[in-house]
Parts: sequence; structure tokens; C-alpha cells
Amino acid sequence: MPLTSSERSGRFGKVYLVGAGPGDPGLLTVKAKALIECADIVIHDALVSPSILALIPPQTEVVNAGKRRGRHSLKQSETTALLLDKASTHAAVVRLKGGDPFVFGRGGEEMEALIAAGIEVEVVPGITAGIAAPAYAGIPVTHRGYSSSVTFVTGHESVGKYRPEIDWGAIARGSETIVIYMGVHNLPNITQSLIQAGLSDTTPIALIRWGTRPDQSELVGSLATIVQQVKETNFQAPAIAVVGNVVNLYPLLAMASPMQSPHWMPLNTEAAEG
Repeated sequence: MPLTSSERSGRFGKVYLVGAGPGDPGLLTVKAKALIECADIVIHDALVSPSILALIPPQTEVVNAGKRRGRHSLKQSETTALLLDKASTHAAVVRLKGGDPFVFGRGGEEMEALIAAGIEVEVVPGITAGIAAPAYAGIPVTHRGYSSSVTFVTGHESVGKYRPEIDWGAIARGSETIVIYMGVHNLPNITQSLIQAGLSDTTPIALIRWGTRPDQSELVGSLATIVQQVKETNFQAPAIAVVGNVVNLYPLLAMASPMQSPHWMPLNTEAAEG
């Protein structure tokens, strides 16, 4: 519950940076679920699935701080300020992030600010979509017969970052599997950059939308064809892209993926569909 005025004097609550995983609530860690159920306030991202949000008790204060392309609920500076403020009035603040807080989740930035303000903070890792979404599509990111290296990279770079742009050439030369987060809107540039860096235009690529959720969908093609396929099918973000020969396993292994099991269903199905 919120701290009383006397309790707030000279002290702060604790902030938990919690990874919610990619969407299927069955992939939540035990620790994440416990914190969600006992938090005084949950400040969540846009990509946290409805079935996970349904685990939040009705008496808990809930704030949507989500960021989606063109539809920001709060700026990052505002989210950080909100965390600082709520830590002064609540004993247990859960900052709930899709995937893992430290994998393109800005968890490091928020932790820096909290520590600088003297607020106790703890990170609770979550399963990242770059591993889980391909797995639920039957695509292993490594395989002894296809790939012994994998690189995770963002396809959406922020303005004013520490360096001007991603070195797609170095990534193409240095990794057999490339997993791209938030890359759908920049896909024409990404595919062209990878081809210019030396990858064959026949290199397979898979796009996986809403990975691990009931409405997960996949689009498979090559670096030469995928942009046109996206246009023709009106394939939309958010999606993970997987580039490399491991995608060739999709027709075989997808048949045995969790999504194809007759016994698979997400927890809280009604909430997931609502």
C-alpha cells in the first residue's frame, strides 16, 4: 500500500525493473509473477500482453507508460520522473517491461537515474522476444548444422545516441544468425544494407509478429523478397526479424512448435482475447 506521510519522510520505496517476457504469461518467471501480484503500483510498457496485465490485482495502481511508434504515452524523461515520484509514495514499485529490461528495454537508463537519486532498485530478468518468438515459430537461433553465432540488434535507432548508426556490414560479416528488434519500419534499408555488406539476396529471413501470443503470425522470405511480401500482406509491427540459414528449419520445426500443440493455450485466455 502507499506509504503514509510519516513513512515517506527521509525514505523511499523500492523499484523493481521486471521483465514480463514476450507475451505468453506461462513464460513469466516465478519472481516476476509474485512481484506483479504484490506491488503497490505497476508502471507498464505498451507491449506487455493483456493476459499478463490481467494478473495485476484490482486494488493496485496501474500506469501505462508505453511507447509505440507515433503513439507515446509518456516520454522517457517523463517515465523516469514518474518512477522517482512513485518511489517516494509507494513501498513497492514495479516497472513492468516487455521481454527483458536490459535487452533494448531502457532498463539500464532507468536504473542509472534511480541509483543516482538514492532509490533502491532491483532488476528481474525476463525472457526476451529475440529468443522466444523464433522458438515459438520453430526457429532455433543457433544450431550446430546451421549457425554457431547470433547477434541481437535494434532496427530502430534513437536520435542523439552514442554513435551515428549500426554497422550492418560488421554484423553481416560477423554473425551467422541476426535477430533484429523493431525492424519492420526500417526493413528496406536493413535488407539493402545486409546485401551490400555481402549477404546473398537469397538469404532467408523470417518476421514473427506478436511472438508467443495467441495471434502470433510469421512471414518468411529472402532478403530480396521480404519487403515486397510485407507490402502485399500488409504485415505490421511489432515483429522480430530473424536472418540466416536457421530460418530454413522453419518448415520442419514449426510443426512441433508450442503454437501447433493441441494442448497449448495461453493462461488467462479470456483476458488475452479481450
